[in-house]
Amino acid sequence: MRLEGKTAIIIGAGQNPGETVGNGRATALRFAQEGAKIMSVDRNLASAEETASMVRKEGGDAFAYEADVTKGATLAATIAEAHKRWGKIDIMHYNVGVSLGGGDTTLLDFTEEIFDRCAAINLRGAIMATKYVIPIMRQQNSGAISMISSFAVIENNPLVAYKVTKAGMNAFVRQVAMDNAPWGIRANVIMPGLMDTPMAVDTRVRVTGKSRAEVMAERAARVPLRHKMGTAWDVANAALFLDSDEANHITGVELLVDGGRSLIVGQP
Repeated sequence: MRLEGKTAIIIGAGQNPGETVGNGRATALRFAQEGAKIMSVDRNLASAEETASMVRKEGGDAFAYEADVTKGATLAATIAEAHKRWGKIDIMHYNVGVSLGGGDTTLLDFTEEIFDRCAAINLRGAIMATKYVIPIMRQQNSGAISMISSFAVIENNPLVAYKVTKAGMNAFVRQVAMDNAPWGIRANVIMPGLMDTPMAVDTRVRVTGKSRAEVMAERAARVPLRHKMGTAWDVANAALFLDSDEANHITGVELLVDGGRSLIVGQP
């Protein structure tokens, strides 16, 4: 198994309400299927526990933990608890983000409150989690960090906070990769395109008032590869590769999981 003997913190392992599985939950399940011990972290402890329970039902090893990524102290406690239980931290995967659900909007309707809310979740939380895990990974001379960014960084996307904070995440991950390569620590970012996940689809259904079928059809039509959106399992498999020893010479990359959207970047 590709993660046999590894330990993995999945921050954002719960998920929003919806008809499909989210990126964090899928990643927790996929990592466990490949042998990793899982710390399922979410601000919604019940949702984190649901993910951990799913892992255990498949025969994996997982426990749930509550943390609010907007509060650095809870992230410090998360990393400390994982290290206390396992004695090492092989993988930290940051899968937390908010856009429409955080009130994000276009420039002329934008407010300071929207930016502060989205930035705290999408970017500051990622930075603080990394701040607390890096000393442990340096001490053990190994570690893999992966984060979920977005194709919104490079496409024509007018939602200000999401685009800017995810772009900031990409820049931050590249810097982490450069600064920590001497300790064998790798850091990479995944950029999903138009995906069928609760955050991407069901949130839009709630915000726009459109039917799920309408939202699905509009988004799928914009994907070149078979006009079909990707799923959380596609993202999870990308994370599995980047955080496994198969990618032990890959760091600082931005991996697109976009069904070919980058081929038509710039189109609405």
